[in-house]
Amino acid sequence: MHTPIEQKIIRTNGIALNVALAGPVDGKPLILLHGFPEFWYGWRHQIDHLASLGFRLWMPDQRGYNLSDKPQDLYDYRVDEMVMDTIGLMSATGQEKVFIAGHDWGAMVVWWLALRHPEKIERMAILNVPHPRVFQRHLRYNIKQMVKSVYAGFFQIPFLPERLLTLADGKPFARFIKMSGLKNTFSDEDLDRYRETWQQPDAMRSMLNWYRAYLRYAPPAPKSWRIKPKTLLIWGKKDIALSSDMVEPSYDLCDNAELVWLEKGSHWVQHDEKERVSQLLGQFFS
Repeated sequence: MHTPIEQKIIRTNGIALNVALAGPVDGKPLILLHGFPEFWYGWRHQIDHLASLGFRLWMPDQRGYNLSDKPQDLYDYRVDEMVMDTIGLMSATGQEKVFIAGHDWGAMVVWWLALRHPEKIERMAILNVPHPRVFQRHLRYNIKQMVKSVYAGFFQIPFLPERLLTLADGKPFARFIKMSGLKNTFSDEDLDRYRETWQQPDAMRSMLNWYRAYLRYAPPAPKSWRIKPKTLLIWGKKDIALSSDMVEPSYDLCDNAELVWLEKGSHWVQHDEKERVSQLLGQFFS
């Protein structure tokens, strides 16, 4: 990264989020939401290109991650709380409607934001996460996806997962993350930075609480499952966590969408195909 990064604390929805800011101060705001187990740094490969196009990038450490607040109550990790966190962040940009993109859990927040408050989104991009309705159905009826999601069932166990994932300063978990992508998806330096964030007090428990709360406190169904904002759906075909069977049905629930398959991309598509993803996002939001 060559673009200067400024980090500041922004209060939203009763908590404090650490937000990385990049690009011209007067640029069009573009919010980028990371997933598990990353932090704002998960968008590092996109920063230079998007900032060069004039976007003002807002990249929060989401609730429970890195330097952002980590509420103690599981109930505070419901997806609707993350939606409200994001709405507060949108208000901080000074814009009524914004561009927004998400990967992994960040993408799930974007889906739900579009279902709850479509009027807040000018355009949205989704990276390797299916529409919530499609995901629900496939978790119930698609054996292939059930098998792929076994790890999420393990995360429901209290206390044990966070202890195992932080053993030896998180080095075994970091190796697993590296194996889940392509050969050069993550450098050792990248994983060292991730491990530092996992060692923050209560961080791993808080990160896992996203999985626990989604199952324990399932979000109420919206009035309609249709997605109204214009949507870019990017999917890396080598994803080992999420079945590509869910992509076309997700696309079909969007009123106005573009679908781009990236043959060489894994679940970590913005890292594997960094130049292509940066170009796609830049073109879509310009």
